[in-house]
Parts: sequence; structure tokens; C-alpha cells
Amino acid sequence: MILLKREAIKAVSSLWLATLTGAGLAFITQAILARSLLPEAYGVFSSSLSFVMLFVPLAGFGVAQFWLKAFGQEGWAAKRWLNGSIRFTSYSTGLVYCGLIVWAVIGPHNYITSLVLCLLAFHVLAQVVLELVSSRLQLEERFLSLAIWQLFPHLLRFFLVAALALFLSEKINVVLGSLMYAVVALVMIPIGYFMLKPMFNNKFGLVGHEKHFKEFCENKKSWKAVINSSWPFGLAAFAHLIYYQSDIVLLKYLDSDASAGIYNIAFLVISAIYLLPGVIYQKYFLPKIHRWSIQDPSRVKKVFEQGNIAMLLLGLLFLVGIWVASDWMVLLLFGDTYSSASSVLKMLSFSVPFMFVAFSAGAVLVTQNHMKLKVKLMMSVALMNVLLNTILIPVYGMMGAAIATILSNALLALLYFITAKRLVVKN
Repeated sequence: MILLKREAIKAVSSLWLATLTGAGLAFITQAILARSLLPEAYGVFSSSLSFVMLFVPLAGFGVAQFWLKAFGQEGWAAKRWLNGSIRFTSYSTGLVYCGLIVWAVIGPHNYITSLVLCLLAFHVLAQVVLELVSSRLQLEERFLSLAIWQLFPHLLRFFLVAALALFLSEKINVVLGSLMYAVVALVMIPIGYFMLKPMFNNKFGLVGHEKHFKEFCENKKSWKAVINSSWPFGLAAFAHLIYYQSDIVLLKYLDSDASAGIYNIAFLVISAIYLLPGVIYQKYFLPKIHRWSIQDPSRVKKVFEQGNIAMLLLGLLFLVGIWVASDWMVLLLFGDTYSSASSVLKMLSFSVPFMFVAFSAGAVLVTQNHMKLKVKLMMSVALMNVLLNTILIPVYGMMGAAIATILSNALLALLYFITAKRLVVKN
């Protein structure tokens, strides 16, 4: 059986194109800010945004990802989790938001950095809403709607920042740029609320399960029960962000704002490339893998075996492409001020094949009761990444952060592959 049938290719293509467009808009938005600000000021923005993003998984703590598992395995009966999920998400998001404000005020920051952190803290609220609605659309397999929904905040941020640069080019600063992100967050919240409402009535179009309404009327789960089931997904996402983008935050505090800004340019390019395996495995295959693990385990094995080969080849192709294009691409998009980012980008390209394989091998570890083991692997790699960064950044600066990333991603891919082959595929 071919890994992606015609319908699958159509769905993945729409998601990929929309995600690529969103990434392009996000990339251009950041490029506008980078060209409008000095590296030090852009470093304040990028490191503050990365710091805020580190704590997004703690807001909701895996509820959106848990919905995919619960509905994939329980079908309509999983509606019993919804009320508790919303309550827990509200509590945890409020705590994270307040914690970020406190850190912005009492942390080792100047006034501008504190203000930027306070504004970007609203970004947490938008991301939580974005993920919850995305899970609903994935469960309904409305991939075109999912693509549009995920494109919307990028498009709005682009228009606001572009308008800022066009009409207030001489007055643009890091605070105004951060304010645009906060405005988008405040727009996303009410829209997300109305998009989630159908999940609580019979208008929810869950795909792949017979429609019935008896089981979920009984044994409704409390928010405490939600914590017990969702925490592995939240901790996994938190660990992922630590080894994925904590480098930028640590560069700010261990080196300088300027190095954080320059490194972030390379990080943006790498992040755009990782969107391809992310769309395939996290947006398209994830709800299906949960369902297949119960209904048709042989299909999970095929996804694993064929996916690893395809991802490795694609990763190597992107590695070569980055080496060929990095110098002129950085110069064209960001200017001479950020030219040193090209060498960092070349170094980071060695991590691409490892991460592509990690997406593939790690996808099957979310099934059944393997998620807690996956979290342990991710936390181990995250701790190693932080340790390597604290050792290498003071000595080698940006290149030290890149080396830490390569080693961490290589270890993650190896651990995922060995564990998935032993626990999931052979069984």
C-alpha cells in the first residue's frame, strides 16, 4: 500500500501549502522587524518571544494533543473529557500568563525588555486557542479549514507589522512590534471560542467513529482527571521546545542580545524547513495513527518503515540545499547586518536529517501507553541540550549553540528509532 493515497496527498498538500505560506509570512514579518531594528533590539524581541513560547505547552498542558488520542480511541465517548479539559486549560493558562508577567517585572531586565515580555505574554493565550481549535478540525478531518485557521494569525501579524513599517518606518521599535503580536492574540481568543462551541453539542463532526450519545453522558471527567491523562503530552511539548529553541534564550542571558538576534535568523530558516515533516506527522497522520493503533496496527508499521526512509532522504536533500543557498539567502532577506547568520545556518543544517527522522519515528510513540516513555526520552535530551548550551555558549557563542542542537537532535532521532522499533513495530 502506498504511504500517501490520492486523498492523503491532497490533504497534506493543502496543509503544506498553507503552512508554508504561513511560515513565509512569519518569516517576512520577522525579516521586516529585523531590517527595521538593530541586532540588539531584534535580539530582545526574538529571545523574548522564544522565552514566552517555551511556556506555551504548560498552558493547557497537552489537552489539545490529548483530545486527538481520546477521540481517536474512544470515539464519541470522549466528549466526557471536554468540560474538564476547558476548566483545566483556563486554570493552567491563567497561571502561565501571570507567571510570565511576574518574571518580566522581577527578572534581570531593563524597562524595554520587561515591557516586551508583558506584551508577548498575550501570545500564550492565542497559541492555546489555536491548538485547541486545530485539534477539533483534525478530528473532523477538515484539512482545508485547518490550513486556513493556522494561516490566519500569520497573515494578520504580517499585515500589522508591514503597515507599521510602511507608515511609521522612522518610529518603529521593538515595543510597537511586540504590540502587534499582542493585538493578534486578542483577536484570536473570541474567534477561537466560537469555533470550539460545536464540540459541546451535536454539531461536532467526528470522523471515523459511529455516532452515538450515550456513553459520554455518564462518567464525565473532572479537570483533575484531565491532568492525569494530558500531562505526558504537555511535558513532551515543553521538552521539545527546550531542545528546539532554548538556544536563543540562553544566548541572550549567557552571551548577548545581538547574538540571540543573529542566531534567530538561522533558526527561522530551519524552522520553516521542519514544517514539512510537522505537517505530515503532526497535522495529517497523528489522529489517524491513534485510530489505527486500535483498529489496524499494521498500518502504523507501514507509516514507520516507509516514513523513516522518506524523511531521511528528504532531510539529506535539504541539508545540501541549505549549504548551496545559505549565503545569498541571508544576504537577500536580511541584509549585511545579519550576514554572520549564514555560517550558523550551515552548521544547523546538519541537524535537519536527524530531525526529519525524529518526526517519523517519534510519531508512532504517541500511541497506546508509550507516551510516558516518549516523554522520558524527550526530557533526557532536553536536559542534555541545556547542559551542552551552558558549557558551549560561553566558549563558542552562536556556534556552540548550533553544536548543542546538532548533538541533541542526533540523540533524539536515535532514541526514537530504537524505542519505536522495539516497542511498537515488533509488537
